[in-house]
Amino acid sequence: MNSKNINICILDYGSGNVMSVLNAFLSLGYNATISNQNNIIINSSHIVLPGVGSYGSSMEKLKKKLDISIIQKQVHEIKKPFLGICVGMQLLSDFGNEFKNTKGLGWIQGHVDKINTKKKLPHIGWNKIKILKNSKLLDKINDKMYFYFVHSYRYNCKNEKNIIANTEYDSFFPSIINLKNIFGVQFHPEKSQKAGLLLLKNFIENTL
Repeated sequence: MNSKNINICILDYGSGNVMSVLNAFLSLGYNATISNQNNIIINSSHIVLPGVGSYGSSMEKLKKKLDISIIQKQVHEIKKPFLGICVGMQLLSDFGNEFKNTKGLGWIQGHVDKINTKKKLPHIGWNKIKILKNSKLLDKINDKMYFYFVHSYRYNCKNEKNIIANTEYDSFFPSIINLKNIFGVQFHPEKSQKAGLLLLKNFIENTL
């Protein structure tokens, strides 16, 4: 793929480790911009939704800072590759139960609630993924690789076919989900060193 045709828009809505995500893409040699401007979103080839913080607060900021109808058109009609990271993945659900019930984007059927575990929360640090099916994101990635997690809530997919990989923390939770051109990862690829950069590269190179 010609890197000149790649323009990654990292959505800027005041909730996410956007500089780390930007630096990860720049280190891979791609054009990337942090923005909430409609013209940048429309002219992008790939859209990334990072996320740090609570579900409700993030969704509120998303609606305030971004024109969601523009993003939906780019993703659902034009079919641009979309990647949600951590809370950015969770916002793809129908609703979340963090502190209060909050309506999400509703792009991949399911809901978000607290991880069922007796272990300490948040689930923080390095953990492996259990790959359930092939995915464009997982070229040269295997079950022995570790990714970096920081979260207390999990995505409950309504349809198991949308779950690409699980991760175990007492119980299993979806760590990679997918529906058509929409992808979500519960971990932070931008903090996951070589494995994370490989996944981001696969997202850019393999999804158009």
